[in-house]
Amino acid sequence: MGISRRDFLKYSGGTAIAGTLTGLTPESADARERENRLKGAKVTTTICPYCAVGCGMIVHTVNNKIINIEGDPDHPINRGSLCSKGASLFQVANNSTRVTKPMYRAPGASSWKEVEWDWALDEIAQRIKKTRDETFVEKNAKDQVVNRCDGIASVGSAALDNEECYIFQKWLRSLGLIYIEHQARI
Repeated sequence: MGISRRDFLKYSGGTAIAGTLTGLTPESADARERENRLKGAKVTTTICPYCAVGCGMIVHTVNNKIINIEGDPDHPINRGSLCSKGASLFQVANNSTRVTKPMYRAPGASSWKEVEWDWALDEIAQRIKKTRDETFVEKNAKDQVVNRCDGIASVGSAALDNEECYIFQKWLRSLGLIYIEHQARI
């Protein structure tokens, strides 16, 4: 079907006039659709887990399932904007191939196997204790008491808030770790 330039202008002009009379613009239609989709959702504010900037996010959930993530316009750091990583967080959370249980690959094995959380946490605790016991230094070469563990290092995460970082630091120091770094400084 061919349409002349004159007919195209008539039809598009008529559509614009009809849209103006009804008050429906593409922006308002998108806003109504978004409003309906988020109606009844639980709203939670959080911080983006990717880098040390600390951008604020708003997460909408229904029945503990994330249905939307967006930048928080009231957050003083990002004022509603998100970088490409933060904007893609919804796809990370709602990904059917995402690993949600601990995986373990035995020494010499070629594949990973799914294990229970209790087993994984017990294994981690045993390995930390074994390494700490084997590498703990009570006194240095000058016979000074140092009480440190040279066999374990830690790199913190920018996803932790101040309180979590404080508790994490306390725990690491209680183990005698001295090689402690944080992602925000790297």
